[in-house]
Amino acid sequence: MGLYQSCCIVILYFMFLILKPELSYSMSCTSQKFTKNRLYEHCNDLPHLNSYIHWNYNSKDFTLNLAFVATPTKPDGWIAWGINPNATGMVGTQALIAFKQSNGSIVAKTVKLNSYKSIVPGELVYRVTNMEAMYSNGMMVIFASVKLPEGMTELNQVWQVGSSVLNGTFPGIHDFQTENLNSKGKLDLMKGKSISNGSEDSRLKNRNIHGILNVVSWGILFPIGIMIARYLRTFADPLWFYVHVACQLSSYTIGVAGWATGLKLGSQSKGIEYTSHRDFGIALFSLATLQVFALFLRPKKDHKYRFYWNMYHHGVGYGVLVLGIINVFKGLEILQPQSKWKLAYIVFLSILGGIALILEAITWTIVLKKKPGKSNNKLYDGQNGSNIGRQQPLTS
Repeated sequence: MGLYQSCCIVILYFMFLILKPELSYSMSCTSQKFTKNRLYEHCNDLPHLNSYIHWNYNSKDFTLNLAFVATPTKPDGWIAWGINPNATGMVGTQALIAFKQSNGSIVAKTVKLNSYKSIVPGELVYRVTNMEAMYSNGMMVIFASVKLPEGMTELNQVWQVGSSVLNGTFPGIHDFQTENLNSKGKLDLMKGKSISNGSEDSRLKNRNIHGILNVVSWGILFPIGIMIARYLRTFADPLWFYVHVACQLSSYTIGVAGWATGLKLGSQSKGIEYTSHRDFGIALFSLATLQVFALFLRPKKDHKYRFYWNMYHHGVGYGVLVLGIINVFKGLEILQPQSKWKLAYIVFLSILGGIALILEAITWTIVLKKKPGKSNNKLYDGQNGSNIGRQQPLTS
């Protein structure tokens, strides 16, 4: 190797040292290194949102020195880490937040989460010093020192990432996917470990149960029950009635269980609102309850009010059908399951619709064949009413 090549290698090496990113990272916090002699005794790979926490805790003056590392949803997004003094959720959290301003610089601020729609900048209940933020290799970092209350060695930590910064001055709302909702837990400062919040796992399980119950109830059983009432009566009367009632009562019973899990989720998720899904659910459940009570008010076939009862029963039934299918899709948008589940439900509805079209054609054919034809024994009158020139009706 010549002198020229050796000089080039040396120059490139020093350029790398000068220009290298301030943060080197990998999939584990133990490999992450920071400049400015920032060394931390403990670190944890947080279980959600590709996030990491590094810290030192001084038990003499109760100071927590930390570095929170996370990947924003988008390069121009934001990250946040905080402590909730009184609960395990996000509401009430005292947070440190970092984001890229409109001029391209990275800034760190302190905010208080009074509710999911109320984020107030300002001083926290904890004294925060040495706060700094940086962005490198697609990841953001928040450095800070936090003075904790005396004797506090375990805390409720909350972390989050977002994709937008409003007008380059303040973070926008984050997603409400499973990862976002589960990004919380306990941090044991002395033992050096973070603990996931078991209640969040329970809430996720309840969300899945709520979704499954309502898909089976309003999205599957109820449409099948309507098809039984419309088409089976042509082939199996009066068996269709008992099968129809059994199917719809089963649908309503399962729907009640789904409604109950929805109410429980609401009580566990204060501050989280899915307004349209909730409103559709209330309307759906109300109409379905009216439909069940209609069973006990069903007049006899020859009763003078039977016509009006039929109009009511059919109208409410089809209303429940439409609302149920719409709300199933709204629920799928919230749960965000694997795409195959949404596709499977669309395929199910398509098959059901195809069967309905075939049965509709068959039913009308049978009904028209059973309908007695108009007897027309009148002769076409000829001139002067005589039989001359009269055409006789066709006979078999």
